[in-house]
Amino acid sequence: MKIMVAMPAFNVEKSLPQTFNALPASLRSHVILGNNQSRDRTAEVAKELGIFVLTHDKNYGYGGNLKRIYREALRQGADVVVEVHPDFQYEPSVADLLAEYITRGHFDVIQANRIRSREESLSGGMPFYRYFGNRALTLFENLWFGMNFGEWHSGMRAYSRQVLETLPLETYPDSHAFASDILMDCVMYGFRVAEVPVPVRYEAQSSSVNLIGLFAYAARIIWSALKRAPWKKQKYRRLAQSKA
Repeated sequence: MKIMVAMPAFNVEKSLPQTFNALPASLRSHVILGNNQSRDRTAEVAKELGIFVLTHDKNYGYGGNLKRIYREALRQGADVVVEVHPDFQYEPSVADLLAEYITRGHFDVIQANRIRSREESLSGGMPFYRYFGNRALTLFENLWFGMNFGEWHSGMRAYSRQVLETLPLETYPDSHAFASDILMDCVMYGFRVAEVPVPVRYEAQSSSVNLIGLFAYAARIIWSALKRAPWKKQKYRRLAQSKA
């Protein structure tokens, strides 16, 4: 099966080589980098590393960038697509492990859980406001959807081709809320979703939402969840079956 790596990128020239070289060797020739109108040498550095680069005509935001990368990965024949941020926040060396759960037929979606414990998360550099905001939103989403995820806001996930072809990707926001909306629908459509702990680090170049942005993000997530009432799961699953 063909495994491809999706890298949504914006001004990551400094961290990109480190991230790329930390990927398993088997995946380095199957990377697609979405260049969201970076103002530094991100595109040039990527090409020097031999990465396939998609340079967008404008900055489409985090979600908009991923939509375009996923479409290209499917066009190139990907069976599994693993999202890896080129800011070296999530550990790239485990990307193939996430994909293996899918290629062996156990799950349809695997997400990286960066919050194995409070001490580990905070010692890794996660800001306090992000940690407690993540905990509060995750508790709400778990109760609402009847799940038990360690978090709902991971930036590292592996998706099967079927998932990406079935979900209405274009209806999701182009912002960071894309990550939660797509996971909500993975659950609503009945795909098998699981998670594994993945080491993370927060450094100066790591992508992040500021405190004010976090409140707007939280409001958007709650609204998205309320639109997906748990008692409508069967309706979503029938839709998924009709697309299969």
